[in-house]
Amino acid sequence: MKRNMIAGLALVALATTAAIGGKALQPPAPTTQTAALPQTQALFDAYVRDGKMPGIVAAFGVGDRPTWFVQAGRLSTEAEAAPATPDSLWRVYSMTKPVTAMAAMILIEEGKIGLDDPVAKYIPAFATMRVATSPETSLASVPAERPITIRMLLTHTSGLTYNIIAKGALLKEYERLGILPAEVSASVEPAMRRTRAPTLAAFADRVAQAPLIAQPGTAWNYSVGLDVMGRVIEVAGGMPFDRFVDTRIFAPLRMTSSFWTVPRSQARRLATNYAFTGDALVPLDPAATSVYLQPPSFPYGGAGLVMSARDYDRFLHMLADEGTLDGVRIMKPETVRLAMSNLLPAGVTFGGVGGATGGATARATPMGYGAGGSVYLADGPGGMPSKGTYGWGGAAGTVAFVDPVKKVRGTIMVNYFPADRWPLRQQAVAAFAADMARYRR
Repeated sequence: MKRNMIAGLALVALATTAAIGGKALQPPAPTTQTAALPQTQALFDAYVRDGKMPGIVAAFGVGDRPTWFVQAGRLSTEAEAAPATPDSLWRVYSMTKPVTAMAAMILIEEGKIGLDDPVAKYIPAFATMRVATSPETSLASVPAERPITIRMLLTHTSGLTYNIIAKGALLKEYERLGILPAEVSASVEPAMRRTRAPTLAAFADRVAQAPLIAQPGTAWNYSVGLDVMGRVIEVAGGMPFDRFVDTRIFAPLRMTSSFWTVPRSQARRLATNYAFTGDALVPLDPAATSVYLQPPSFPYGGAGLVMSARDYDRFLHMLADEGTLDGVRIMKPETVRLAMSNLLPAGVTFGGVGGATGGATARATPMGYGAGGSVYLADGPGGMPSKGTYGWGGAAGTVAFVDPVKKVRGTIMVNYFPADRWPLRQQAVAAFAADMARYRR
């Protein structure tokens, strides 16, 4: 998919804008989701019926009205598999990044981290960085012209890269250093652990040993920046990174189905992750033996979480309500607005990345990048979606967005590689928008 992962959000305006007959949205009273959102339900049912995915769940919200959950199918292709529900567990991969970024923003709000602080203030190994002159062919390098900052980690402008993006000599160096911050399956995990750093602190120090792909603050390159940010959070926050997220975000928001390690007692709720071979769905990480049932080498701030649609919706609802949910404040409104604004260094633009890495190429509406997610820099066609719409997706097909102006949010959960196998993100948002168009005064 060479399209922006939230480009389809332009259709959300059908659900919210007063331009439709000049009237405001009148959502239905909560009933069955099939009755409330029939086109979305029909789309999901067709995906499952046609064998495109074993199961799917979405959560859509408008303002503070009850969330709509739409679900179809099961957690695997096995006949006895449990149905997919709002509380099923899904690998969200890069949708972990916005969570990590908001944890960082909490510390920025508290004055424990500065947005433009050098990363070396928290991780001394980053004090002297070098930049590869021809990263695909050689590790030859020159000194970095400026320090990497917190802003650069949050916006993928640090000059760091990813093992899923890098090529040639630099990729081999990332692999040699064990810069592999993700879990794929129990079958490949032992090989990854033989080289992967055993702790978050060691990981961050190893990242600092590799040359950068570009001078800091000069280009957008998808990267392990949010994983390194996890180490900054635990240094500045005075506790392990995962505990900080659990304590400052998950617990107060009552996100009880968000895990770095899935308890074995909850394995029945976990979806199986698949890979497409031709048109066939092949189990890549079966739920019963999932790599997520064992503790990771360390918590991966860029790709480590397993979550339910209900939980991710609560996270997005908090952002839509500018830092507060159910009377519990996580961040100040100005902190949330800053996080979901364009934080790119001057002169840097965001052009998007491939669908399998959580985003896609931007369309005509200009895009920027905030704390861990993309941001619309202008209203879409006809004023929709709104300027400031923020979101990101995951490598296994998940997607999340929040429009802070219209107070619309959405989460879609599936688990298969590659994420862009089907135009799910655009079709699901279009179906939801069409359903919402029915509910206006």
